[in-house]
Amino acid sequence: MPDTLKFDSKTHQVIGPAGALPVAASDPQAARFLMLLEGECLESNITAVAQQYGFSRPRYYQLLEDYKTGGLPALAPQKTGPKSNYRRTDQAVRQVLRYRFLDPNASPEVITQKLRQTHFPISLRSVHRIIADYGVQKKTLRPQPQKRPAAAAHSARRKTHPAGAGRRSQRGTSSAAAPGG
Repeated sequence: MPDTLKFDSKTHQVIGPAGALPVAASDPQAARFLMLLEGECLESNITAVAQQYGFSRPRYYQLLEDYKTGGLPALAPQKTGPKSNYRRTDQAVRQVLRYRFLDPNASPEVITQKLRQTHFPISLRSVHRIIADYGVQKKTLRPQPQKRPAAAAHSARRKTHPAGAGRRSQRGTSSAAAPGG
């Protein structure tokens, strides 16, 4: 039995001459440390060790450099992708809001076009997001139910003639006023 350590990726255990130590599959930091330990301390082929742990040779050296500068915490997986809004900068957001307040009827497409003309590299989707984030959408008026012409005439008649002064009462007064009827 050789005096070396080996990581078994199937059982997630470090196997050595005296026994085995389990490594949780949900702990990528420990697996990365074991890869560096195996690559640097046990005269192994770096490419084979990196592939065994699911990494490439250049990534192995990146992790090694991270470990040397930051220790074990530097081996924790980091969030990928952009670290800041490089398109939706504060200046671009201010310009979108400015255009929206200057012309509330301007569509997001028009605002995007104006921004691009002033050398802001921004997409239509980003403009939509800014408008939604700040709640400056156009107000949409709900259509009011229109009154029917007959109903409008009826309500106008009610206003000109007081209650109880219907056609019958008008006839009665006019016939009583006419003599000999």
